[in-house]
Amino acid sequence: MGILYLLALVGNVTILFIIWMDPSLHQPMYLFLSMLAAIDLVLASSTAPKALAVLLVHAHEIGYTVCLIQMFFIHAFSSMESGVLVAMALDRYVAICHPLHHSTILHPGFIRCIGMAVLVRGLLLLIPFPILLQKLIFCQATVIGHAYCEHMAVVKLACSETTVNRAYGLTVALLVVGLDILAIGVSYAHILQAVLKVPGSEARLKAFGTCGSHVCVILVFYVPGMFSFLTHRFSHHVPHHVHVLLATLYLLVPPALNPLVYGVKTQQIRQRVLRVFTQKN
Repeated sequence: MGILYLLALVGNVTILFIIWMDPSLHQPMYLFLSMLAAIDLVLASSTAPKALAVLLVHAHEIGYTVCLIQMFFIHAFSSMESGVLVAMALDRYVAICHPLHHSTILHPGFIRCIGMAVLVRGLLLLIPFPILLQKLIFCQATVIGHAYCEHMAVVKLACSETTVNRAYGLTVALLVVGLDILAIGVSYAHILQAVLKVPGSEARLKAFGTCGSHVCVILVFYVPGMFSFLTHRFSHHVPHHVHVLLATLYLLVPPALNPLVYGVKTQQIRQRVLRVFTQKN
């Protein structure tokens, strides 16, 4: 876990530094990538320090207010990451299906609007989580079966009625993940249709290659997250320690792997990193 957190910190800070320092990377794809890197830093930093404290120094206690703050940050920024992945799918759609209008459609002002919309959506949808939790009555045995304050894990500790909390949590999950996956699916359906019309297998492979890193990031983010969400709510056959491990890795693996995926798959990022290390040597 410590290694994953270190990879997340170094990788995402490197991505942000390279994009900030190189004006040639101030393009829609890399601006969205910088948003993703910033969100990943917050997600990893909201989860790993406390989880490491639990594992290494057995600091199992967490204040109620701190728990609510951690829960809000984790869920809000997970929603924001999902929104940025939709924005990146839109960028790939415009780049492949409308290449001549890419710079006019995704101009800096529009990218700022997308960033603000992603931020506001994450904040507005998740602010009710801690507010609704404060209305619950909790039992004496307030032991969270997680390495961090996950919403449903906290809700299950309550002695009072939790129907509203459960219903709102499920609604938010369906709205965010459901609509975002639908938007990504529609974008890639149009991309696939456009690419298959391109003459020549080499040209088609090149077009698909521009989407490779984004598809990898989508799978790394959504597959463990959906498995964790569904098993937490509907499955009683998955061992608890497996669920806790997957739920923790879901928040640490994407921030650690995303910079590696884009560093390997994206030529401009790779060249810039090599240039920085060459200059140092």
